[in-house]
Amino acid sequence: MQSYHQVAIDWLRTYPIFFTFICLCVLILIAWAANLAVKRILVRGVTRLLRMTVLSDANVLIRHNAVARLSNVVPAMILSMGIRLVPDLPLGVMVVVSNVCSAFIILTLALTIGTLLDIFIIFWNKRTDAVNKPIKGYVQIVKIFIYSVAAILVIAALVDRSPIILLSGLGAMAAVLMLVFQDTLLSLVASIQISTNGMIKSGDWIEMPQANADGDVIDIALHTVRVQNWDKTITTIPTKKFLTDSFKNWRGMTEAGGRRIKRSLLIDQTSVHFLTAEEEEHLREFELLKEYLADKDRDIAEWNKKYDECSAVNLRRITNLGTFRAYIEKYLRNNANIHQNLTLLVRQLSPTAEGIPLEIYCFTNITAWGAYEDIQSDIFDHLLAILPEFGLRVFQNPSGADMAKLIQASAR
Repeated sequence: MQSYHQVAIDWLRTYPIFFTFICLCVLILIAWAANLAVKRILVRGVTRLLRMTVLSDANVLIRHNAVARLSNVVPAMILSMGIRLVPDLPLGVMVVVSNVCSAFIILTLALTIGTLLDIFIIFWNKRTDAVNKPIKGYVQIVKIFIYSVAAILVIAALVDRSPIILLSGLGAMAAVLMLVFQDTLLSLVASIQISTNGMIKSGDWIEMPQANADGDVIDIALHTVRVQNWDKTITTIPTKKFLTDSFKNWRGMTEAGGRRIKRSLLIDQTSVHFLTAEEEEHLREFELLKEYLADKDRDIAEWNKKYDECSAVNLRRITNLGTFRAYIEKYLRNNANIHQNLTLLVRQLSPTAEGIPLEIYCFTNITAWGAYEDIQSDIFDHLLAILPEFGLRVFQNPSGADMAKLIQASAR
């Protein structure tokens, strides 16, 4: 006596179309159940296991859906193998479904490998030496190669042909491929040179005026370098531009430990004069000038011994501008915020229509922007405030208030 199961199958065989439909539904149901089981059981189990390893500090696999994406291969494999067991199904339909499933499996595996490479970059960037060894460009080359191979295999699977046949035709397309991937090849060469020569690194402050870039490098990829400008905008620069265009990298400033101050005070030329005895005596009260004035007096006294009986125009005397210049240098030498091992100069530049530029050239021992500006401002605040003690004036073009005072004085 036949079982109910066999009887049901025999009955369904009398209706081939309905039987085929039932078998297809069962196959789809099995694939759906397998997909559900894999994602509910296997994916959760793998995720919990990974959280107990070095990946526990960041659920990057979860955010990138690497495990969940890989689990999609299971239902595709079931459909690919099970479609051939469905009775009375046209051969063409079997081939199409099988080929599509195979192409889907290849595509899923390629995307999963690409996701794993992205995760690898994330963990690589957490290394202390990652700034000096950026690998994003190289990883992108690997991804392009993987996706290119996957594309060939997908096409071969869909058309049911050997991938070798497709590869044999690539030789004739070499020129076209060179043209299509021209930017990629140039970017690859640029990326290798940038990495090898250490031209730029993540975190470097660079300036490239022609690209309107002035800020920190936040990402170095194969095709582009992203710069966050000081106004918080993002500038994207083609990688190859760093080989063909000039740019300034401020990394040397940070490595040297000093940031340059190069600014001038414009001294009114009419305020420059020789110091009188009273003025010199007043300036001797400055602790920073005592040694300078004593040395200067001895030097001048030795010189003037040869001209005791001559006119005063032949004698050397101390000027207020020279004394002020010596004061600035002593002030900077005693400033704890000035780098004493780097260049420190206080010099006069050529006189201009706006006065005599007295340039301060030195380096702060702090490179942070805000602290640097505070130090620079404090120095010039002090110099501007103490300038009248030397009988000097800063040059300034007449303002509206000055003209009003002049008119009022003339009216009197």
